Amino acid sequence: MIDAKTHWFVNDRFGLFIHWGLYSLGARHEWLMHNERVPTVEYERYAKYFEPDLFDPAEWARRAKAAGMKYVVLTTKHHDGFCLWDSQLTDYTVMNTPYRRDVVREFTGAVRAAGLKVGLYHSLLDWHHPDFFVDGMHPRRDDPDAATINTDRDMARYRQYLHGQVRELLTDYGQIDYLFYDFSYASAPFNVWGGKGAEDWGSVGLLAMTRELQPHIIVNDRLGLPGDFITPEEYQPTATMEVDGQAVPWEACQTLNGSWGYNRDKGPDKSVDLLVRMLVDGVSKNGNLLLNVGPTGRGNFDPKAMEVLEGLGDWMQLHSRSIYGAGSSRYVAPTDVRYTQRANRLYAHIFAWPLEYLHLPDLAGKVEYAQFLNDASEVSMLVIDPSAPALTTSVGGQPAGTLTLKLPIHRPHVSIPVVEIFLTD
Repeated sequence: MIDAKTHWFVNDRFGLFIHWGLYSLGARHEWLMHNERVPTVEYERYAKYFEPDLFDPAEWARRAKAAGMKYVVLTTKHHDGFCLWDSQLTDYTVMNTPYRRDVVREFTGAVRAAGLKVGLYHSLLDWHHPDFFVDGMHPRRDDPDAATINTDRDMARYRQYLHGQVRELLTDYGQIDYLFYDFSYASAPFNVWGGKGAEDWGSVGLLAMTRELQPHIIVNDRLGLPGDFITPEEYQPTATMEVDGQAVPWEACQTLNGSWGYNRDKGPDKSVDLLVRMLVDGVSKNGNLLLNVGPTGRGNFDPKAMEVLEGLGDWMQLHSRSIYGAGSSRYVAPTDVRYTQRANRLYAHIFAWPLEYLHLPDLAGKVEYAQFLNDASEVSMLVIDPSAPALTTSVGGQPAGTLTLKLPIHRPHVSIPVVEIFLTD
């Protein structure tokens, strides 16, 4: 359900996710500590070499804005427990690396200066903290003494630490518009021993504190409690998403290549054309797209990611009014077309280019004008008599109420062509 807090979110539709931390030096997935069962002492060595001399948050914000994104979300701390801000509750922070600068402070300032909304990601897990219980997702899950490690650990102390760090982030860094908690795993589909959920995090109190400190913030659904929006990850929903039968704001979070953190040996699996389709398809179902880039260990975006962002920006520069402020339409689009609608403007995103004619059901008599969105060139319209026979050189009749657009043989030179249709009401 859209309310005053989520209005900007469902209007802006497109955001940048940034996963960055010590795992960027490993350059082989942000879960490398888990995947490779890396002992804490061994993993800590990355902090000695974390020196991102090319980190430029203003450049990050500039590239996000040029790509058509309206908000940017940064990992403050991932599951490895390393903090990108000057936390007073641990020494395991960026301040104790060769870099010695508060990344979160520089990031939030740069994003605001660019006119973008500020989002923070914060992991509920912490594989580094001495009181975080070992479980089936922990790097020490296969240790011979895994069953007894937790004897001297105290999740109550860890909860106090978790809440204290969130308080720092929501007190010392100005207005935070968006908070992505990650994640609860006490039940299916995770099914791991010792899985953790709302009680482990103290989620009721944590969410109450979050809203008290930042009254206008929107919060996701991964505390094990209902949130302001829901977060399908690495898949595209097939319909508008609902909770208890009621449509809710949602956001698909997607990687370029299956890895959230920088992965040197994997190029983007998703092309610009595919990502545009994913964005459009989501908006047609009242959803957002949060697209991730994992900066390198030196703090810059790698050339492959920049190429994708530039391609998205080229399309958004010409077609953003079919995205911002748009959502689903009551009209049913034909095969290989996705509709988005904003007030009396209907946008037909053509995924597969037809031969000359595009038939739009139930729109005859309801359209004043149609044009390509990329160049504002007129698109001819006609209504074909349902009884007209299909002859050698003429199109046969279409079902009553069908509006037919006559298209050029050559498609516009854009990733996904869009026809802007001006409805009569």
